[in-house]
Amino acid sequence: MTTSFPRLIARTALFVVLSALAVLNIYAQGSSARYIPTEQEKADLRVTNIINKAETHFKNGKLELENNRREQARDQFDRAMDAILDSGLDVRSYPRLREYYVQLTERIYREEVPQQQVTPQSVQNVQVAMNTQTQETPQVGFRDQKFEPSPLDELSKLVLTPEEQDVSPEDVGEIEVAKTTVDFSFDTHPLIQQFINHFQGRGRSTMEAGLRRSGRFMKMARQIFREEGVPEDITWLGQVESAWRPRAQSWAAASGLWQFIPGTGRTYGLRQTAWVDERNSFEKATRASARYLKDLAKHFNGDWNLAMAAYNTGQGNIDRAISRAGSANFWKIYPYIAQETKNYVPSILATILIAKNPEKYGFRNISREPPMSYDVVQVPNATSLQLIARATDTSVEYLREINPELRRDTTPRGEAYQVRIPGGKAKQFVALLNRIPGNARESADIVSVAPGEDLAAVARRTGISLAKLQELNGGAETATGNKIVVPKNSNVQQVILIRPKPVGAQPTATTAVTTYKARAGDTVAKIADRYNFSADVVARLNGVDPNAELQSGQEIKLPSSSAPSRRRGR
Repeated sequence: MTTSFPRLIARTALFVVLSALAVLNIYAQGSSARYIPTEQEKADLRVTNIINKAETHFKNGKLELENNRREQARDQFDRAMDAILDSGLDVRSYPRLREYYVQLTERIYREEVPQQQVTPQSVQNVQVAMNTQTQETPQVGFRDQKFEPSPLDELSKLVLTPEEQDVSPEDVGEIEVAKTTVDFSFDTHPLIQQFINHFQGRGRSTMEAGLRRSGRFMKMARQIFREEGVPEDITWLGQVESAWRPRAQSWAAASGLWQFIPGTGRTYGLRQTAWVDERNSFEKATRASARYLKDLAKHFNGDWNLAMAAYNTGQGNIDRAISRAGSANFWKIYPYIAQETKNYVPSILATILIAKNPEKYGFRNISREPPMSYDVVQVPNATSLQLIARATDTSVEYLREINPELRRDTTPRGEAYQVRIPGGKAKQFVALLNRIPGNARESADIVSVAPGEDLAAVARRTGISLAKLQELNGGAETATGNKIVVPKNSNVQQVILIRPKPVGAQPTATTAVTTYKARAGDTVAKIADRYNFSADVVARLNGVDPNAELQSGQEIKLPSSSAPSRRRGR
């Protein structure tokens, strides 16, 4: 059989085309096989999408700020944060996402508080801090307040040991009985006992410190939770969140006793400006926490366990876990939530059971610190803490301690402010403050003088004119108590009045101090009691709260005008 040349060419061409198509098909299949994304690539893509979404909201927020639409800008900034926190990813497990989140928090803060001016010295300090070996990023806007790490950071990494996981049926049965004393319902689970085991062992110091410090805030917290309709036992959430440290701050920029992130704090009325951050306040943040928990419980049909889980990880993440588990029960959604939240709820339940019966669990002789005692006084525009400290015989550091929401050593400019001062000092402070003209409060200081000394005597020995002293003291001619108002940075503090001693007077003991090194768990009140001193006197001498827990080895000054007499049996 013969084939014409044209037909041969056609068949050859057809063969070439079919062969090429086959090769392309094989290549396409091979190419497709080679480019199937790995799980890591999928995660990277998801992180990129989340960052892009957050960045879009951040840029929109900047545009709103440029148009002086601050509320709309805050909404966009909150959405930027929520894009990350509600993504369903454990941010700490993805270094790129975690780094972006920390940077985003910093950038939002800088945009929202443009009043915070950066001086050349502060820039130099930032550069020095960033060049240190620790590579710690300085806290922008917290020039004076110092922050402590949140216990949540450790909780997120906690892995229970085999010994801690060793739980008997009898242990579970005891929890079933003990939970009847708790004012909300929860399902018994071996993990609760496992966390009790943890707190009885390597977590004992954390539990003991928290039980002691809880005394400062528990009365207030229980009252507020009761007023807001939240079970009072849930106040122990504060121990897991912050270990009762008002200046605790987590890696995710959550802050205060109740660890509010910026967006949620604003949602519940906690102001964050260049002057104050009410997430670190006592009463306001506690009330905001109760209202947030109540809203979450309402969303989850009254289930306080799910409300606590959502408080930690976000409502959206719990909703997704419920959808995956097919059940609105904490122990059923347990496999679908982040590790921190897996630890979070059972650790709170364990804390509640221990706190309600500490002796049963081996926590004996835990002396809870007394509730914080302070007066609240309204001060006018931009009143310095230095002036308040001198007027109330305390230190700036102690005022920071009881006013942790203040970002600076000055109350907010442009508004009156309710400031906390040492208990029992309100009458003295108000009387002194009322004598200072409003326009002189930023340029004035307060100092102590010899009892009974009048302004004319002070003027003679310091060189400050009597007219100036009278102007700063409301026209008075005598001091309020043993205090007067003087120009800031004056030399009054360096001039000591020594009255002549009457003839034949006996010499008096000179006032001096000795130092004492604190032991773990010590407070000024405990040390003062141990050596028969007044706790208030020792606290003022050291400028600290009488009930503040001291670091082991911290040096504390004690009066030594007479030798301290240590009590027997101490």
